[in-house]
Amino acid sequence: MTKLTETQTTILTAGAQRPDNIALPLPKGLAGAAAKMAVNRMIERGWLQEVDAPSSRGEPLWRETGDGHGTTLVVTDAGLRVIGIEPVVVKTMTAIHKHAAEPAAPKPPTPRAGTKQAMLISLLQAPEGTTMEAMITATCWTPHTLRGAMSGALGKKLGLIVTSAKEGDGARVYRISPGLA
Repeated sequence: MTKLTETQTTILTAGAQRPDNIALPLPKGLAGAAAKMAVNRMIERGWLQEVDAPSSRGEPLWRETGDGHGTTLVVTDAGLRVIGIEPVVVKTMTAIHKHAAEPAAPKPPTPRAGTKQAMLISLLQAPEGTTMEAMITATCWTPHTLRGAMSGALGKKLGLIVTSAKEGDGARVYRISPGLA
């Protein structure tokens, strides 16, 4: 069995408990030449690995390489084994934690049947489209309420794209863009 120093044990154990087995930050009091020597020895033995880490992600950096990039230290499978942890267990636990942390995808809102909003959508889905007058007659809403409903409830909340165009007789016709209803 490999004999570890207290510092090596602390670094590897802490890294095994962090997401993605990140070995940083190093223990308090370990800095400068002592930190560099300990880390280099652990890299030589294959217990730590230096990997690219964009500084924009906010991960702790071991060293900066320039151009907004740097490197961080990750505990390797060999490093996990040397402290008595089976890498498969760590990877499984990480996957479980990531899955639990992911929020469920929001269900897209759907209009209730029989409402004025559903009636408005069916008018807009007609191949010939609909006019403002027809929508006013069907819903008993004012023009500014209809325009607000098309922009807000249909456009922003339901993600539908309502288009309007002047037809040959000069009347404005409204439609839901094909494939989006």
